[in-house]
Amino acid sequence: MTRSGIYVEIFIRADVDEVWRLTQDPAEHVRWDIRFSHIQPTGETDARATRFRYTRRTPFHIVEGTGVSLGEVERPDGTRTSALRFATDDVLSPIRAGRGYWRYVPVDGGTAFITGYDYEPGWGLLDVLVRPLLGWATAWSFDRLRNWIETGVPPERWPLWSAVWWGHPDRPRARRCRRAPASRPRRADHLVNAPATLATLPDPATEAAS
Repeated sequence: MTRSGIYVEIFIRADVDEVWRLTQDPAEHVRWDIRFSHIQPTGETDARATRFRYTRRTPFHIVEGTGVSLGEVERPDGTRTSALRFATDDVLSPIRAGRGYWRYVPVDGGTAFITGYDYEPGWGLLDVLVRPLLGWATAWSFDRLRNWIETGVPPERWPLWSAVWWGHPDRPRARRCRRAPASRPRRADHLVNAPATLATLPDPATEAAS
């Protein structure tokens, strides 16, 4: 993994239960997150982590991979977390393997929804172009989720091309998200504050090779 991870944080005017529901249900997740087209749970590990398969469809190719995630609903500080590892052997995928987390923090008037993740590039030196695009796509998707929860307008109302629909002020915008914690620069290791559950997850890339 690199030392230049991706971090996105957004404030959503809704309680943690609602944000959790629309992000942990695979069918709802893919409605707002443009990084995934389909997520299918496939079972559980002995530690009760959820295994899944995922796809990302583009006009020219479909990337398929596997992953494992583990959520924490009850934590002493009142937050919730979801840790994730994923991998693909598709040589055309810009991401070979990755790991990260979601954090749900109750705050006055709503929820701070946060992600930090990093990955092994699949396109070598071209990652200097891919990484900023993935950061933007994550932030845009987070605001698409916020828009859905706060206004009730389904995320399908805002396809990817709406990002350049300059005449509509209500469209999702990546710039509404914070791209680094207050205490660290954007180009930093954003997994330093990952939940301990991340270290307990098996590596899908290693399992696929065995």
